[in-house]
Amino acid sequence: MNPAAGETADAEGPGTTATGPTAVPPAVSLAPARIKPRGLRRLLNSFLNSWNGLKGAWREEAAFRQECALALVVIPAGLWLGGNGVERALLIGPMLLILVVELLNSAVEAAIDRIGTERHPLSGLSKDLGSAAVFVSFLLLGATWLLVLAD
Repeated sequence: MNPAAGETADAEGPGTTATGPTAVPPAVSLAPARIKPRGLRRLLNSFLNSWNGLKGAWREEAAFRQECALALVVIPAGLWLGGNGVERALLIGPMLLILVVELLNSAVEAAIDRIGTERHPLSGLSKDLGSAAVFVSFLLLGATWLLVLAD
């Protein structure tokens, strides 16, 4: 404990810094300040980022292309086979969920690959968990179609 440095042995324990002129200032961000777009510009930037993400997934991910091809079959079939709006939504929704989960899985895989090429158990687990999420989405698609069409 150093009283000259503003440390006290109060209720917070020894070595804490006292408030006052010798207090430690809060952490200062070293990141450069930037002006974030607002309004329509922000909306346009978000749309362009999303479009670039879809283009990148189409270009780089064979699984995404395969799932889009499946969606070209499943979505029209769901629209045709659904007896009402709720059934149509139930038949189409899981297919769209598969595409969303595949995009997230691809993002996780890209981030892991960016970190490094060496094998690490946590990197493998992350990729396996993303793959499992896509698999569960497919199970949801199958179960939903089975339950809606069997009714």
